[in-house]
Amino acid sequence: MPAPKRPRKLAAEELFEYAVRCLTSRIYSIGDLTAKLRLRAAHIPDVAATMDRLKDIGYVSDERFAESFARARVENDGFGKIRVLNDLRRHRIPGELADQAVEQALDGKTEAELIDAYIERRMPSVAQGGKIEDEKKLASAFRRLRRAGFTTRPILDALKNLAARPETLEDFPEDEPEEEQ
Repeated sequence: MPAPKRPRKLAAEELFEYAVRCLTSRIYSIGDLTAKLRLRAAHIPDVAATMDRLKDIGYVSDERFAESFARARVENDGFGKIRVLNDLRRHRIPGELADQAVEQALDGKTEAELIDAYIERRMPSVAQGGKIEDEKKLASAFRRLRRAGFTTRPILDALKNLAARPETLEDFPEDEPEEEQ
């Protein structure tokens, strides 16, 4: 079996054209696009020059990326603050900028409202199934809501409203998630 063909390294002008082609298909954060360009650059200093040029003409912006990404994750996916912040950090967005983008995307909605909307939209069997008798189903719903980026107390409050025996949720440990770095 032949070895996989490696893409050829690109000179400065070709690297700029490659970056513009990448940006026509989707938006990138500055960190993500820089990493992508480093893989294709014949000379690493060309990456910084290309990124500066892209910033100067307004083709790439972490602010625009963060706002768009956070809004999409909250409105379309229904995720909570913690999940969206972690996802933005994975895309190499600075912490303060990520915080601002998430606050703007949440638009003053409470976490309880977001959880209710998430359950209604993404967990229809839980939302429309009446009171939940099975503790395993409650635990599953709890884990899913935690992965979606919500904190313990609001999740428990929402699940108490759905549980047939809400007293089983009273002695649940309240450990807040550790944010990924």
